Amino acid sequence: MQPSDQLESRRPLKVRGNQFSKNIAKWLSQKSITPNQISVLSIVFAIFSAICFVLSVQQIEYRAAWMIAAALFIQARLLCNLFDGMVAIEGGKSTASGELFNDIPDRISDPIIIIAAGYSILAVTWGVELGGLAALLAVLTAYVRTLAVSIGAPSNFTGPMAKQHRMALITISCVAVAIENHFWHHDYAMLIALLIMTLGCIWTLIRRTHSAYQYLEKSQSN
Repeated sequence: MQPSDQLESRRPLKVRGNQFSKNIAKWLSQKSITPNQISVLSIVFAIFSAICFVLSVQQIEYRAAWMIAAALFIQARLLCNLFDGMVAIEGGKSTASGELFNDIPDRISDPIIIIAAGYSILAVTWGVELGGLAALLAVLTAYVRTLAVSIGAPSNFTGPMAKQHRMALITISCVAVAIENHFWHHDYAMLIALLIMTLGCIWTLIRRTHSAYQYLEKSQSN
């Protein structure tokens, strides 16, 4: 994929224009670190986050601390998602296989985090099933986007439950669960979050599919 094509298919993020982000990306570009390595590292952080979710149930007395740790690892995963692209494009280290490493780790990381978040729910007995459903729908939103691009439609990152929205929702919910656990000894925040995510992903699927359909039909008529 050419750099110009990569720019067109990138997820629009305001943080890329932040000077601090640019400085970190420049520093990484000067090291013997490839964008593909950064992409793979995002999976490692996702696994760490999932471990924290599991331990929040198994070590209930430290539940709040494990939830905060899970949130931090999610943010570390997102930073990898940010800097792999910046090092590739702005740092001039893009490779022919870059798009594979840009997309596949996300399809692995999302289910790992979301299913583990479902496992961490104590308020109901069907948390894992809810997490699995939300994870499946999350992967489908990306599938519809990439399918649309493959048949000629533009890349569509609209929400309301795109990747950054899903991870922001879980991150906020981790903090909310930590607060709930400390003050009220119950936990509904993650349950509510995954229900919202499930409904939001369904709506995102509808929006992206409809957008691709309209574009392709209009293109054919022209």
